Amino acid sequence: MASIIEKRLSLHKNLAEQRRQNTSLQSQLIQFQSLANIGAASCMIAHEINNILTPLVSYAAMALEDSDDRALVEKALNKTIRGCEQATKVMESMLALANGQNQDKKNVRLITLVEGVFACLCRDFKKDGITVKINIPEVLTIWAVPVQMQHTFMNLILNARDAMLPRGGILTISAKENNDAIRIEVTDTGCGIEPANLKKIFEPFFTTKTNKKSPSESTGSGLGLAFCKKIIEAHDGCISVESAPAQGTAFTISLPKPPLGGS
Repeated sequence: MASIIEKRLSLHKNLAEQRRQNTSLQSQLIQFQSLANIGAASCMIAHEINNILTPLVSYAAMALEDSDDRALVEKALNKTIRGCEQATKVMESMLALANGQNQDKKNVRLITLVEGVFACLCRDFKKDGITVKINIPEVLTIWAVPVQMQHTFMNLILNARDAMLPRGGILTISAKENNDAIRIEVTDTGCGIEPANLKKIFEPFFTTKTNKKSPSESTGSGLGLAFCKKIIEAHDGCISVESAPAQGTAFTISLPKPPLGGS
C-alpha cells in the first residue's frame, strides 16, 4: 500500500514538473513568435516600400534632367508626397498585420483601388508593349483594409508586367459578384510558371524571378506572393493560381461580399 502511495506521489510530482516545463515552453514560444512576427513585418515592409520608392526615383530623375520644366517638377514633388504618405500607411498596416492586430475595414470601390495602383506606377505599360484591360463594374465594392488590398493588387500587377517583358502582352483585371462572394482575376499572357514551381509559389522567399542577362541570378525577394496570401486570408478570402509555360498566368482572388450596412 505504501509503495502504491509513493508511486502516486511520484507521478503527481512528475506531472507537476511537466506542467511547469510546458508553461515555460509556451512562454518561450510566445516570445519567439513575437520575434518571428517582427522579422516577417520587416521583410514585408522592405518589399512594399521598395515598390513605392522605385517610381518616385524615376520621377525625381526625370525632374532633374529637365529642372526648367515646372510642370514636371511639380508632378514629381506631388508624387513624392503621396508616395511618402502611402509608405507610412504601409508600415503601419504591415506591422499591425504581423502582430495579428485587427484593422478597420470599410466598404471601398474596387475600381478605385486598382486605378490607384496604376497612378502610383511611373512607367506607362504601353511603352513596354503591354495592353491593360480593366473589366470591373463601377459600383462593385469590397469590404477591406484599403492599403492592404491595394498593395496586394500592386504585387500581382508588377509580377504580371515582369512576366511579359520584353515581348509585351495583355494584362487583364476583371471582377464580378457571385451569389456568395466576389471573384477577382488578374491574368497575363506572359512566360507562365513551370508546374514544379506552382506548388511553392506562395511560400516565403521562393521566387522565380531571374536576371534577364544572367538567368542563374535571382532578382526577386520571394515575399510578394506570400504577402498577398497573408493579406487575402486576413480578409477571410482565398487566392489561387493557374499557369503554364508560355501560356500566361491567372491569379484568382475570392472575397466575402461586404456585410449589410457596412460603411
